[in-house]
Amino acid sequence: MSDDTTPEADRLDGVPHPRHTPRLFGQEPAEAAFLDAYTQNRLHHAWLITGPEGIGKATLAWHIARFLMAQDSHQDALFATPPDSLHIPPEHPVFLRAAALGEPGIFLCRRSWDEKKKKLKTVITVDEVRKLKAFFELTAADGGWRIAIVDAADEMNPQAENALLKILEEPPAKTLLLLVAHQPAKLLPTIRSRCRELRCRTLPPETLQQVMAQAGLDTDTDFAALTELSGGSASGAVDLLANDGLALYHEVVALLATCPRMNRQRINALGDKCTGAAGQARYAMTVRLTLLALSRLALAGARGIANPVQGEAEIAARLSANPHQARIWADLVQDLNARISHARTVNLDPALVILDTFLKIDSAAGQATLLSA
Repeated sequence: MSDDTTPEADRLDGVPHPRHTPRLFGQEPAEAAFLDAYTQNRLHHAWLITGPEGIGKATLAWHIARFLMAQDSHQDALFATPPDSLHIPPEHPVFLRAAALGEPGIFLCRRSWDEKKKKLKTVITVDEVRKLKAFFELTAADGGWRIAIVDAADEMNPQAENALLKILEEPPAKTLLLLVAHQPAKLLPTIRSRCRELRCRTLPPETLQQVMAQAGLDTDTDFAALTELSGGSASGAVDLLANDGLALYHEVVALLATCPRMNRQRINALGDKCTGAAGQARYAMTVRLTLLALSRLALAGARGIANPVQGEAEIAARLSANPHQARIWADLVQDLNARISHARTVNLDPALVILDTFLKIDSAAGQATLLSA
């Protein structure tokens, strides 16, 4: 299958792949740290690029890879002014080849397509890492860099991790490994210890808006709320926008505002939208945002919320104004997580799950009112 028709494990639906992204926003400290190592001739052979999902880690990896390949193409690079940016223009031959996955010096290791099952594999297998090893064993025709991007490294199975560890222990000359990791703690400690970390940060509202605009997405929205609910993640923001998440969150908050003695008809109306095949995405989003709202409510009572979404402050003042009330909501989140997980296992009707969830919330609100200061 061609690259145009095969799903890509490292690409979010509806937005360009990181290798097609010309600008990197919001990760200036990580970019500066890499450039400093490069200009000081202290370039480590393996870099672990960490941070929450969807904040630009893979985009940074591709910027690094293109930058190094472009430096190889400059014969006078040793005598040039030290670079202050990883940016390579989209019309540059290295950018164009990398975008087409045709740059011979760059190898992409990711979850592959299973032709038999016609779906993406759930892990990066040892076969993919063996291909990476074979790529590193080749000698670059011009003596230049050979760069491998593993996206995401925390998706490797144990066999793949062990194979990668062997490469890290004896790296070939002038090779670079860029490991993108959403949850680096999942990786073997020995892998983490052999990498230099580049920590990426979550995106503030104005930067998130720049990222969304570059991806060609609608930016006519409440970016303060979008940033809060997505955790400063572009992929999280895209998911929220695609599934009308902001409106849904306000709907959940409006229901919480009626606690205790929540209106059951409104709960049923919310659950009815989650039924059937067409309601699967809505159900997943409703559950996720409901648990998020309760987590933020618990946080408000424990230490406060810096940037409350519309309606949250009023609810928190009434139902989570002290640590005792906060504990009720924190315990409820754990309980609901278990109940919802079990409901998925036994395939319960989503509408019934939503009803049960909000009745539990209403009961907890009753307890919280008794503990008000």
